[in-house]
Amino acid sequence: MDAAVDPATTGTSRKSKNAAGDGVAFSAATARLPSRRYRQTVQKLDLWSVLKLSLCFYLCGLIVMILAAVVLWVIADAFNVIHDIEHFMGDLLSSKDFKFLSAQILECGILIGLVLVALMTIVTVVGAAFYNLFSELVGGVEVVIVEEDIGPRV
Repeated sequence: MDAAVDPATTGTSRKSKNAAGDGVAFSAATARLPSRRYRQTVQKLDLWSVLKLSLCFYLCGLIVMILAAVVLWVIADAFNVIHDIEHFMGDLLSSKDFKFLSAQILECGILIGLVLVALMTIVTVVGAAFYNLFSELVGGVEVVIVEEDIGPRV
């Protein structure tokens, strides 16, 4: 009988007679159910999918970094850390009116971040293209997948 059809392995409750003759139900959690293993090979990556996914990933990372930088800037400004750094830089450069321009700093940070997003996306797509070339030679990456039958939900 096939293991997928066998009631002992499908996770359904089984009844057994104990010494008193009562029917006791054994759930799937108490019995060790066999798992099915099979191997899959990733032989090719779709470059368009890699481009879309990496662009979304790096843009989300940029947004998180910009928001974190803005929050840290606001906190540092609330504790006068920015003013202290401006005063230190003014003393260092012999300038009495040295000021950080927060809007220009934010704008430059966003522009640098967008350039990095574009570069990292290109690097990721080129890496996927190299993976496609090398997988033709060596056969790709083999992944072992374990499928465990957890039984019916109660």
